[in-house]
Amino acid sequence: MGWNRSREAAMTDETLPDLLASVRRCRLCETHLPLGPRPVLQAGEDAVLMIIGQAPGTKVHETGVPWNDPSGDRLRDWLQVDRETFYDASRIALTPMGFCYPGRYPRGGDLPPRVECAPAWHERLRARMPKIALTLLVGSYAQARYLGPARGKTLTETVRDFRTHLAHGFLPTPHPSWRVNGWLKKNTWFEEEVLPELRRQVQAIL
Repeated sequence: MGWNRSREAAMTDETLPDLLASVRRCRLCETHLPLGPRPVLQAGEDAVLMIIGQAPGTKVHETGVPWNDPSGDRLRDWLQVDRETFYDASRIALTPMGFCYPGRYPRGGDLPPRVECAPAWHERLRARMPKIALTLLVGSYAQARYLGPARGKTLTETVRDFRTHLAHGFLPTPHPSWRVNGWLKKNTWFEEEVLPELRRQVQAIL
């Protein structure tokens, strides 16, 4: 019990720069990572928007820059923010569900984010960014963790109910990869209803 109190005290005194340094040294799931550990994230004490995606792809792993790929280009278009604003840690935090590239399925497609990452780091990171006004939940993994039983049975239901979640500071979206193209064609309401509100919210806080 004394050890737990000491650990809690240490976490309370932990600064965000110290915490980020700890995250970048993380080796929790090293044995499962085909390219080795390289945690990729962005955070700042004054950030007002947090974007929680899935996990880095190979290009992001290579560059060490979050969302530095075609999915990031589409996400920035959804937000209507330029790269300079997007990579300003004093305004936007980029904290995926998994900070390292998880590998691929044998038949293609990236594996899910490692399960160790978010429980180990997310709560501590969010506690040190008290100005977060909106959290964008990009994809089903982030929605499952942060919305819990409040999410719909499908991603479509969850995103369609975005106004309910927005009242609690969350806004769910699909992942902006090429794989969502068919979904976007079937669900035109996303671009007609969700994106305008997302852009209004982002412009208001940034």
